[in-house]
Amino acid sequence: MNAALREGRDGAHDAARHDALLVVAAFDLDGTLTRRDTLKPFLVRAFGWRRVAWTFLLLAPCALRVAVGRARVDDFKVRAIRRLFAGEDPARLRAVGLAHAQAVRERIRPAALARIEWHRAQGHRLVLASAAIDLYVEPLARSLAFDHVACTRLALVAGAVGERYDGTLAGEDCTGAGKVRLIEAVLGPLAGCELHAYGDSQGDHELLAAARHPHWRPFR
Repeated sequence: MNAALREGRDGAHDAARHDALLVVAAFDLDGTLTRRDTLKPFLVRAFGWRRVAWTFLLLAPCALRVAVGRARVDDFKVRAIRRLFAGEDPARLRAVGLAHAQAVRERIRPAALARIEWHRAQGHRLVLASAAIDLYVEPLARSLAFDHVACTRLALVAGAVGERYDGTLAGEDCTGAGKVRLIEAVLGPLAGCELHAYGDSQGDHELLAAARHPHWRPFR
């Protein structure tokens, strides 16, 4: 009888501990919620296709290293940001980012929207975790009613005519292990969460490995 009572108490304790876990759903953006990349269209919207094409041409050696597996696509992204954003006006680019977020919102996969709503109905915490940049990821997250955002952020510096982008990142690039660290900066250690993670690329592997419920390319 005592053993049975002890087993019952232990089971109740385990159930209570499970119920106390924060349940989190972390969604990647490009290729997961959307069908394609969102950054290049933003760059074209912000700087025009001629300037973007010229920048990409100048970065062709880096693109070649990416193609043969000797560099990561995020290395190319960081170099492109450095060339395109240095000296740019944040107010103008925030307006462009808002317009781009609205365009991206219209292209979210229907199955992904349904899954977001399912998690919301369960009372789960929603995180948009993307290697794309804050200028449009943050307004997109607001329009989708996410609770938190982890994304790549651009650095601002003070100048004679006010703040300007300097072409560098403010903090980590939100990819790979950096994506996990940026989410943990908001939520605390993911080991203390019951995590659902949704991703589609190499930059999501560490996040998926940290999840109790990993979802690889679930909406395709």
